[in-house]
Amino acid sequence: MEKLNFIDLFAGASGMSEGFIKAGFNPISHIEMDKDACNSIKTRAVYHYLTKEGKEKNYIDYLKGNISREELYGQVPKEVLDSVLNIEITDDSIKGIFSKIDTLLKGEKVDLIIGGPPCQAYSLLGRHQENIENDPRNKLYIQYGRFLKQYDPKAFVFENVPGLLSANKGQHFKNLKAYFRKLGYEVYHDTLDASDYGVLQARKRIIIVGWKKDIDFGFPEIEKTNKAFVVNDIFRDLPKLKPGEARQIANYTVEKNEYLEKFELRNGVDFVTQHISRPHNERDLEIYKTAINKWNKNNERLKYPDLPTELKSHKNETSFIDRYKVVNGNGVSHTVVAHIAKDGHYYIHPDVKQCRSISVREAARLQSFPDDFYFEGSRSAAFKQIGNAVPPLMAYAIAKSINELLCQKK
Repeated sequence: MEKLNFIDLFAGASGMSEGFIKAGFNPISHIEMDKDACNSIKTRAVYHYLTKEGKEKNYIDYLKGNISREELYGQVPKEVLDSVLNIEITDDSIKGIFSKIDTLLKGEKVDLIIGGPPCQAYSLLGRHQENIENDPRNKLYIQYGRFLKQYDPKAFVFENVPGLLSANKGQHFKNLKAYFRKLGYEVYHDTLDASDYGVLQARKRIIIVGWKKDIDFGFPEIEKTNKAFVVNDIFRDLPKLKPGEARQIANYTVEKNEYLEKFELRNGVDFVTQHISRPHNERDLEIYKTAINKWNKNNERLKYPDLPTELKSHKNETSFIDRYKVVNGNGVSHTVVAHIAKDGHYYIHPDVKQCRSISVREAARLQSFPDDFYFEGSRSAAFKQIGNAVPPLMAYAIAKSINELLCQKK
């Protein structure tokens, strides 16, 4: 069956693309301004190319550190790497981006555009801004629309945070929908929670779907998965770590369980990468221990008065409860966000014996990235990419339904 072509805008580390590729779509180009994220996308693009060619062993060699990134990249045609554009989408850069995409298309059509502009300005934390319309990040949907104008795809999928709906008392969202309609698309939206699609994390996101007016399918029916699994199902097979310990390559400690089998997180590899934890000072470790015990015994979050006197140094008592939080091992996690790159206090591992914040790989698994997905850059860069990503499993559920509808129309 002929694959449908797509472009990924504001691609991040390509979590959204990962789901669309798995559902059978063909990526033409990814556009992303962050250099580390672009390197992650390139490495993943090489993985997909080598896997298709039956040469995945070469990629495994890279994960194991047997070959350098340059040697890995040297094994694919130049256009695989050229498809990843490390550039900010602006009025000045957009024509050059179009030119590069046109070269990559080789006369083919773009069937779909996906992506979501950076969402910090719409986040519930950011809504205190008095005039949200003046933040240049909030005009990025206009740039998104210029790609729709240029390539006239049958459909688009636009992802963002729930705060988008209430920005500027709802006016911003009305403007956005009116703009996409003016470009010839019927526009629908819904708030989806990633935990309904196999992701072991409560993560609500706005999904906007636009269809060309002659193929208006409404908002697609997206198949949900059962909620029989918990965070411990994706933490249990990983080696135990001390704070500050880094296992770039490590064997799994137990056999695959039902969750790992069903959602293919191990993805055929027999080792885990980037199981890297942060170092913590003694005071934080004492707080972590208190928080973990309180959560595991009573299902209660740590409050400032619960601390022994010698640990009470936090200046603002009211913000303390939002500063230290244990990941729920017996349920789904709270939302993983990019702040995890700054410190791990909000993502404490539920195992008191390990007494640390979660590792890079544990955060990636909470976002449903497969274990062979490699995040380029420093530990902080990896955490940032993971926190900003669209969970691949959620993207896959959306992509499957879009693919079925578009193929039905062909």
